Amino acid sequence: MKRNLFAGRRRSGGLKLDVFTEDEIQDIHLSTLEVLERTGVWVELDEALDIYSDGGCVVDRESHIVRIPPHIVEDAIASAPPTVVLCGRDPKNDICLEPGRVGFSNFGEGIKVIDPRTGELRASTKKDLGEIARLVDALDEVDVFEMAVVSSDQPPESFSLHNHEAAIVNQTKPISGGAQDGDAVHRTVDMLAAVQGGKDAVRERPMMVMGTCPVSPLKLVKDFCEIVIQSARVGLPSCVLSMAMAGGSSPVTLAGTLVTHNAEVLAGITLGQLTVRGSKQLYGSSTTAMDLRLVAASVGTPECALISAGAAQLARQYRLPSYIAGA
Repeated sequence: MKRNLFAGRRRSGGLKLDVFTEDEIQDIHLSTLEVLERTGVWVELDEALDIYSDGGCVVDRESHIVRIPPHIVEDAIASAPPTVVLCGRDPKNDICLEPGRVGFSNFGEGIKVIDPRTGELRASTKKDLGEIARLVDALDEVDVFEMAVVSSDQPPESFSLHNHEAAIVNQTKPISGGAQDGDAVHRTVDMLAAVQGGKDAVRERPMMVMGTCPVSPLKLVKDFCEIVIQSARVGLPSCVLSMAMAGGSSPVTLAGTLVTHNAEVLAGITLGQLTVRGSKQLYGSSTTAMDLRLVAASVGTPECALISAGAAQLARQYRLPSYIAGA
């Protein structure tokens, strides 16, 4: 198992960036609790409404608004494991995610590739994804394989399963997947069980983390809820990853966007912990600013870097493993 170097420790080669003071982080946390308790989140799935209600939240079934009391949010944070081990098909590629350590994955999910043989720009295929998976598998610097491109040549209703199959058969490192819904989570577990020797082995050594995103601002749609709930039940880690856009779907200020971002992530983590207490969850961020000229997400920008650093600082404060988008 790999235990990567700590980030921010007092070492000659270390680097640490805190964009907020401890008091400012506390302000963002308290503002987040206020949003979750007073404004609440919109939850589409009836089963998720039941889980929140049974867990002590205030549920308005007509409007689908769930208001989460602060003590329930903080209990969920405390019950989520601070250390998560992501397992590879080859145990030497296991990686330990715990406070302070840093690792890397490639990014995804691209929809086009430049054909390496013809130079043509075209839609990506399942074969492309498998070839990229083998390339990433050979790169020592990359710890976790993210679905680099999508299998756009496969049926839309099952393309996430084709993505997962291409990754599983071509990768010996942990995999960051993205199921389309709760049923796809279970079908992916069936594939993992075929490789690992049964569902008990999958639960003991989860080779895949399921990434899923709320819809900003403050919406937990049906597929998101299904993925969080079913991942907790089958023993796969889930990554709750907000993709808010400052100036678009969240406030234009850094702190304001992180309050919205934080509320969405903590609402998802609360759902997972109310489903199965102690289930493995990651604090995720692909939040950035909106390019006001193009009405599109801006990446590789100073704003994205500051938001990502702030999100990582929040995850450290909660002692939760994090998955933070880079440039």
